[in-house]
Amino acid sequence: MTLTETELALRVDDEPRPVVAEVDGIPISGLLAPARSPRGVVVALHGGATTSAYFDCPGHPDLSLLRLASAAGFTALALDRPGYGASYPYGDDLADPQRRVDLMYGAIDRHLDGLPRGAGVFLIAHSAGCETGARMAADPERGPGLLGLELCGTGRQQQPLAEQILSVRPRPDNAKVAELLWQPERLYPPEHVGGRLVGANGPRFEGPVVIDWPGTNFPLVGPRIRIPVQFTVADHERVWRNDIPGLLEVAELFGAAPRLVLNVQRGSAHNISVGRTATAYHLKVLSFAQECIVTREIGESTGPAIQFDGIAAPER
Repeated sequence: MTLTETELALRVDDEPRPVVAEVDGIPISGLLAPARSPRGVVVALHGGATTSAYFDCPGHPDLSLLRLASAAGFTALALDRPGYGASYPYGDDLADPQRRVDLMYGAIDRHLDGLPRGAGVFLIAHSAGCETGARMAADPERGPGLLGLELCGTGRQQQPLAEQILSVRPRPDNAKVAELLWQPERLYPPEHVGGRLVGANGPRFEGPVVIDWPGTNFPLVGPRIRIPVQFTVADHERVWRNDIPGLLEVAELFGAAPRLVLNVQRGSAHNISVGRTATAYHLKVLSFAQECIVTREIGESTGPAIQFDGIAAPER
């Protein structure tokens, strides 16, 4: 299927529709943008202190992952993670990570009930959402059924300034945290700086989850992932290390993945999907998803086991 620029512009103006479904007694909300005959399904998990609206970039349909994916032939579903959206009142009951994984898989089934899935489900997760996304991919029964996984805005080591700001107890300074996540301002539409259009209160359990993720749980979960992985950091990322040694340290966790792409997105900061280069990033994600579909169809992985995109490969 080939789309002209005019056709693509028209179709990205289609509004994703709000959806809510009950899973194990918990309402899980999100945004759904179905394609007529999808080549696959992209399921997106937002980061901390945002909602599924993060993937529809309010006021900028041209930057929306959901609209672009649908226009490119993928059904797209952005879920409000457990403790966000409709499930916010139940946050105190959702601290168990396995329950969150089960809720997300259940929500996928409920929201896609009766809809074609094409080749299957590709998962993208951002920032704090990477904890649940990686656990979903590592699930021994359901994880191998996913086409692939995109992780963005996370890592194993924080940059020195971020570590200094985020380690303050009992709570880091909100203004300083916002500077980490939403600077440089020039890389975002001005009305999105600070998360004003996509921000939301999160569940209390998420603080400890975020603290324990890079040093404790990421090293335990990553080696259990056995599907293709693309790992993206922004070139202006201020929280996580985005240099080659930092990326290679992350790569060590994915020894069981048949393919790993290490990607640096140029012209981007932490919240890539609402930044000015969001479309460029989303096209890379959809391209990787399509490659995962071909890999599944032909039964073999093509290309190098580790690929570097947007950065110079280290000398051997």
